[in-house]
Amino acid sequence: MGIKPHSTPEERAAKRVEDFTAVMWHIAAFVIVNGFLWIIVPQAAFWVTLGWGIGLAFHVAAYFIGDDGADNPRYQKYWAEERAREQEDADT
Repeated sequence: MGIKPHSTPEERAAKRVEDFTAVMWHIAAFVIVNGFLWIIVPQAAFWVTLGWGIGLAFHVAAYFIGDDGADNPRYQKYWAEERAREQEDADT
């Protein structure tokens, strides 16, 4: 579901807007549902809010980090440096 490396700028922008909209809907649902839950059943609301909050935090983090994964140039650079460091350690 990630952005293809050879996609056009318009496709990348559309994907970024789609991802942003998904995060905003997630935040809105979180606030509305948990608000009502805290009013109706405050004893159970803590655990629901905690669990859902962790999931929401991962969703927001994934949005800001991006979903390039191993195709990310920063990751590729890090991985090359790590392999060189391991090779250097093996040679000594």
